[in-house]
Amino acid sequence: MTNGDDVPDPRGGPRAALAWFLRTDHGAVLFVREAVSSALTVAMVGLLLFAVSGVWPPLVAVESGSMQPNMERGDLVFVMEEQRFAPEYATGDTGVVTHETAVRQGYSQFGGPGDVVVYKPYGNARQTPVIHRVRFWVDDGENWYSKADPDYVDADSCEALRNCPAPHAGFITKGDNELTNDYYDQARGISSPVKPAWVKGTAEYRLPYLGWVRLTFAGAVTPGTPTGVESGSVAAGASDGSPANATSTALTPVT
Repeated sequence: MTNGDDVPDPRGGPRAALAWFLRTDHGAVLFVREAVSSALTVAMVGLLLFAVSGVWPPLVAVESGSMQPNMERGDLVFVMEEQRFAPEYATGDTGVVTHETAVRQGYSQFGGPGDVVVYKPYGNARQTPVIHRVRFWVDDGENWYSKADPDYVDADSCEALRNCPAPHAGFITKGDNELTNDYYDQARGISSPVKPAWVKGTAEYRLPYLGWVRLTFAGAVTPGTPTGVESGSVAAGASDGSPANATSTALTPVT
């Protein structure tokens, strides 16, 4: 019960107070009620996406253009645990399909053969994750120069090629943008071969433009401007060890 001033009657106890809270038209309470309702809705949607993807956060915002034209800056990308729904021809038990295998199997993601993965450069969780396409697998100590597309390396032998022989087993990766990402990540020093444990998930779907909301609130990027290292984040490093430039695709988690 409530009194004539639309405040909970202290004689009614907690149940009466809750009933008043749920049905009163008092302005301040309406604001709090709507805020709580919105927060619960967002939380439920987040939990649902997590249940489907197995990855947290399940949504990431693309900060730069190394995956153009198949992903654009400001895209919101849904990421899924790589071993969920993986085809039988995925590499070992990694759940990841390489470009090399996908060409044979007719498997395509985001406009090209092979999975696009989100990974931690050098396994460093403090660096901004990178989203690039997986090209092929290399074993520990392997001379992978003969596997490489000569257009994507800046060397004429394994000895002259960064990360060759492979310092450990992992994936060779590359951005799709042929203008800014002309070499493999491992040839440029963005990362050593990507160990399966460094993979955060595979990109599954993209929602154009919606990532700008997260990037803008994070202060990471302004639409229409070049994208590089922003807000103290460290994206994939350049081949000379300097901070990343716009040729890497940095991700900002959407929480």
